[in-house]
Amino acid sequence: MTERWAHRPPLLIAEAANPEWFSVPLEGWSHARAIQDRVGGHIVTQVRNAPAFERAGVADDQYTAIDSEKVAARIHGVAKRLRGGTGKGWTTVMAAMALPYYYFEKLVWDRFGPAIRAGEYSLVHRITPLSPTLPSTLAARCAKAGVPFMLGPLNGGVPWPKAFDRERRSEREWLSYVRGAYRLLPARASTLRHASAIVCGSQHTLSEVPGVYRGKTVYIAENGIDPERFARRRAHTAKLPIRCVFLGRLVPYKGCDMLLEAIAPLARSGSVELTVIGDGPERARLETMARDLEAGEAVRFVGHVPHTEVQDHLQRADLLTFPSIREFGGAVIVEAMAVGVVPMAVAYAGPAELMTEASAFPVPIGGRASIVSAMRARLEEVVADPSSIDARSAVAVDRAHRLYSWNAKSAQTEQVYRWILGERRDKPRFDFSDRAPGEHAAAAVSAREIA
Repeated sequence: MTERWAHRPPLLIAEAANPEWFSVPLEGWSHARAIQDRVGGHIVTQVRNAPAFERAGVADDQYTAIDSEKVAARIHGVAKRLRGGTGKGWTTVMAAMALPYYYFEKLVWDRFGPAIRAGEYSLVHRITPLSPTLPSTLAARCAKAGVPFMLGPLNGGVPWPKAFDRERRSEREWLSYVRGAYRLLPARASTLRHASAIVCGSQHTLSEVPGVYRGKTVYIAENGIDPERFARRRAHTAKLPIRCVFLGRLVPYKGCDMLLEAIAPLARSGSVELTVIGDGPERARLETMARDLEAGEAVRFVGHVPHTEVQDHLQRADLLTFPSIREFGGAVIVEAMAVGVVPMAVAYAGPAELMTEASAFPVPIGGRASIVSAMRARLEEVVADPSSIDARSAVAVDRAHRLYSWNAKSAQTEQVYRWILGERRDKPRFDFSDRAPGEHAAAAVSAREIA
């Protein structure tokens, strides 16, 4: 166990933090609240999140909502028109949001600068935005005040696989071709120079940090799960037909069309069933494709499911079949593992860092034909030996709850806090490997992590 927190509370900047949404806002909320539960602290968020904070019962003295809407709302409207469709043009959206985020941080400093300079907070931690393309003007100001500033987890910008340029264009990712220009943004160099610690949520993002700053860079996988939201477990034994589930937006880069092609002969033979959870512009095409492949009733589309109900669908499955070719974090991988559903996913970017052969069925990245062939081969492998799913299921549950619960992540974050505050001499390094059989299941963080 770690020692009791004896420092002043941290100031937690989470511009995007909302318990009623998903993706980055849910992550910002979950991470900030887990840290607050562990070491205290005050959360600073954007005013659009205030109603959800109130409904969640967060006390007024635990958070502050900053009203930057006079800039944010206008830019959001422009970004919505430029992105080329709902859920598309993510790089365009992030580029457009740089200006309102600078304004948000200006308001944060106007409100909290005096308290930071007075030493009322032990450190300042910017949790969201996650994007490494959005620098922070707070880093230099905190350094001048003598207060440590921590950035991250940062994640994003994973290169598009060359074989999927058509999907890249379909997603309206025009700016991704010149994404490297973010290094020229005002305050980028200042942010890296003045940050006391830079937490990277992926190995790719870590690789983008200039070598001169690697000594203060820590890797902590971005995504986490709420054990209460994913408390149920897959309780059945795998048998034919193998129950597969796809969970995600129905957009080109998620690869559901590749999954249908890979699974079709096994679906026709009755060896495999597939439930597709999610909605999006590709749905009609995918439903037509399933009919043309004569998959019949073995493939079922259920549409959008609220995040609070995801575990109800997952726990009835055996495999999460997920051939997405560009996931920054891969939250769905951890969510599936948390209930004992074994991922069969493309081992690229985020999913590659979350899966191991003992807890999943990784599928190598390649071109379209290569992924289809490799996924079909792995499906044939589990059809021939369904027990291989059950063996991995227990490892997956342990891995998700031991390493990727928000409690585990707040414990990891606390160790970085103690390091930049001078309480521990060595930079924290965390072990994300699978645990040997028989080790005690209650440990959230290994002894090596909290030494």
